[in-house]
Amino acid sequence: MFRNLSVIRSVKFSPFYCCYLAGTEIQGLIILNNPNYDPQRWHGSLIAIALIFFSTLTNTLFVRHFPTIQGIVLVLHFLGFIAIVVPLWILAPHPPALDVFTTFNDGGNWHNTGLAALVGILSPQVALIGPDAVVHMAEEVRSASKTIPRIMVVTLVLNGTLGFVMLVTLCFCIGNLEEVLQTATGYPFIQVFYNTTPKGATTMACIPIVLTQFGAVTCMASASRQLFSFARDQGVPFHRFFEKVPRGLEVPLNAVFATTIFSILLVSISFGSTIAFNQLASLGTVALLSSYMISIGSMTVLRLKGRPLLRCHFSLGRYGLIINILAVSFLGLSFIMICFPPAKNPPLEGMNWSIVIFVGVMIISWGYYWGEARHKYVGPVKLVKTVD
Repeated sequence: MFRNLSVIRSVKFSPFYCCYLAGTEIQGLIILNNPNYDPQRWHGSLIAIALIFFSTLTNTLFVRHFPTIQGIVLVLHFLGFIAIVVPLWILAPHPPALDVFTTFNDGGNWHNTGLAALVGILSPQVALIGPDAVVHMAEEVRSASKTIPRIMVVTLVLNGTLGFVMLVTLCFCIGNLEEVLQTATGYPFIQVFYNTTPKGATTMACIPIVLTQFGAVTCMASASRQLFSFARDQGVPFHRFFEKVPRGLEVPLNAVFATTIFSILLVSISFGSTIAFNQLASLGTVALLSSYMISIGSMTVLRLKGRPLLRCHFSLGRYGLIINILAVSFLGLSFIMICFPPAKNPPLEGMNWSIVIFVGVMIISWGYYWGEARHKYVGPVKLVKTVD
């Protein structure tokens, strides 16, 4: 079941969603720079599909250059952070610090600041979740049991620190909140950049767009490896097709192409309705937290029962149980809150249907597991124990 949730959760942080973000952000820049442009919803969707093909080409033709590409993007990540933060610090008007840290906005009309903050917990979570994506590339990492946990911790600490600095910076530079939220570009950060420096806004906005697109490249690599490994364990339909790896290529080509096709199909939903598209995309966040709760919860139960854990090169030591309990408690609260609608008493089209979609997908997954997969699926942990 954990593996099923892992596949589902890739919906939110998958190439289709990253490419859609990058594509609509590009459309936002066109709106910003061309007052005669008549924006249409399908324009952004077509750009997103083009970016999906770019991600596919990078994951097939240039896969051997992945380390170099990732290194360049990492440098851009840090330099881009400086290139955005410094102009905002210097050029943007700043309100008094007391106003920034003591003014609260209940945009959902919950009439309770604490509840409004909890309902909005999704935004800061999105900035911090995802370091576990490297796990799906474990078979292509040297000394994975040592390297991957360290990468996850370092990634969380670095991005968490940079994200906090960026958050505080935007709070000081955001200006008129209503004006920024109603921007014609569709993205408030683009409007903030424009209000700060009209001549440099496009250049500044290009940095997160490029990073988002290469995030899509990484997501496609992660999602295709996830599908491949799950197929190798006979955990998905048509597993013989998805587990094939052409000789000499060292890439699960069928899994990459399947990821591409499904990404295009999912983006195509936005041609008809952005509401349906966003509701489907929200499924990934619910499944993501569910997979975290199951994996950490399983470790918590084993620790509470005093059962021995698998041998590992990275351990939380004597603080492991406390950290696990706190993590599961926070995840449980987060799971409940992200299922709330964004505003009180929403209309039908504004309702948060992610939990309904999640339950439906889980019913289908359970049906497939009990009907077929349980007779042939062998989990990776069982294989590890057999080898040991």
